[in-house]
Amino acid sequence: MNVDLNLLKNLISKRSDEIEKGVAGTGYLARTVIGVGTFLLDNEGDLDLLSAKQKVIFEKFIQPLLAAPRR
Repeated sequence: MNVDLNLLKNLISKRSDEIEKGVAGTGYLARTVIGVGTFLLDNEGDLDLLSAKQKVIFEKFIQPLLAAPRR
């Protein structure tokens, strides 16, 4: 899967409230999810560089928000 870097940048910089809502009650921190997103941005969206834990965070929180229609 290719990550749309423009969508990811928009998610992290302008839609962080959606990340906060997504992690509420899960035990994860929004800053952790944002950190994984920032790591992906810094590495041109290369998912192969993510650790196993980072991949879980990407698949659980970031990927659904990138696929969701913008509000």
